[in-house]
Amino acid sequence: MAQTLYSHRDSNVRKTWLLFFVFLIVVMGVGWALSYAYNDQSILYIAVVLSVGMNLVAYWKSDSIALTLSHAKFVEHDQNKDLYHIVENLCITAGLPTPKIYVINDPSPNAFATGRNPNHATIALTTGLLERLDRSELEGVIAHELSHVRNYDTLLQTVVVVLVGLISIIADFFTRSMWFGGKNSDDRGGKNPVMLAISIAAIVIAPIAATLIQLAISRKREFLADASGALLTRYPEGLAGALEKISSAQPIKYAHNATAHLFFANPFKADAQKSNKVSFVAKLFMTHPPIQERIKMLRNQ
Repeated sequence: MAQTLYSHRDSNVRKTWLLFFVFLIVVMGVGWALSYAYNDQSILYIAVVLSVGMNLVAYWKSDSIALTLSHAKFVEHDQNKDLYHIVENLCITAGLPTPKIYVINDPSPNAFATGRNPNHATIALTTGLLERLDRSELEGVIAHELSHVRNYDTLLQTVVVVLVGLISIIADFFTRSMWFGGKNSDDRGGKNPVMLAISIAAIVIAPIAATLIQLAISRKREFLADASGALLTRYPEGLAGALEKISSAQPIKYAHNATAHLFFANPFKADAQKSNKVSFVAKLFMTHPPIQERIKMLRNQ
């Protein structure tokens, strides 16, 4: 089992970086398409500046934004000593500083981690998770979230989400401008029609492609965190058992599209991920891998 998990973790690291590289190509493609369509290289420079600015905001404030959207409340050590001891013990094993701990008042079992690096990390757990899982299952979920922190998944996901949002906003703005006119409309009419058609297609397709890449990266990080979490606890069955219980849970009340990818399992439609029969197209638009696939990997089936 250990060798299988190590191999799976290494494989997902390689695939994740490949996907991230493809994502950067998409970003560059949008810049080229807009620059060509409008005959203005400054568009590319503006997009880069906006991207850097938004990423700086996300880097420093992503954790507080996610916690606020989820209505998470900070938990002091004396309020839940057992929970703190579990987290502290796993952090010692993983060689990580103890993150801040928040609790979300929601009966649906779930959790997420956020923060720009291990020294500024936070984990949030729902009351349903604390009530429904036994100790080994809770340790599995927490180890999974700590793995996200150790692997810098929280930072990677923040950057990707910001870039996807930026691409969508820019593409939408310039698509509307292209159809309804703008100061460069005459210049566009005189361009090579084939190249102009290609640039327009790139602007339209880029947001969809970027979103699919974001979701693919999210799914790969979940597999990687499952493998790393199981190695941390040395008990994959605990994490598998937690997934089984979560698979039949109700949606989380305060879940948002902007934070859905952060959660341990899909906070919207956990039941849909329980099935073994998930089509390839449906998987493309999922923030998390199907739960049964995650369980089979943990149990080496």
